[in-house]
Amino acid sequence: MEKISIQKLFENINSLPKLAKKSEPTIKAVFRKLKSKKPKDLDNFVHNLHEEYFSEIDCLDCGNCCRSLGPRITENDIDRLSKSMKLKPAKFIEQYLHKDEDNDFVFKSMPCPFLAEDNYCMVYENRPKACREYPHTNRRKFVQILDISLKNRETCPVVYKISDDIVKKYQN
Repeated sequence: MEKISIQKLFENINSLPKLAKKSEPTIKAVFRKLKSKKPKDLDNFVHNLHEEYFSEIDCLDCGNCCRSLGPRITENDIDRLSKSMKLKPAKFIEQYLHKDEDNDFVFKSMPCPFLAEDNYCMVYENRPKACREYPHTNRRKFVQILDISLKNRETCPVVYKISDDIVKKYQN
């Protein structure tokens, strides 16, 4: 696999989906192996990389996730967001949400309606749970979200880079 710096990935965010697809077979094979073996050191390894890579880049310089991913919006998210915007939940739903093919609430349009031009989130303190947890690379039991990470490689340079590092460590 081609070694690319986190900064280079960050600067070339539009090429991320193509790069992710190119290396997907290798990543899938290693992720399958990890799901069956469940290495005890995986969480620490991924969490250390998370800290390292997020110390090198600023999400506000990117915002790719907010432009391209439609997070699942829970009832708690709706309550919190509608309250913070001084809207009734039904009005918030009518104005901002629709149900997707899985019958989950998601934003009607992308990019996120709360993404400002400077990539700041206008509802940051009350943002949906999925947004607060994204890209999930600091989550415990990381092995449980390998499939999500496979998809997130197309959007987030940090997930892409962490996946490559996982392959380097666990491929053999």
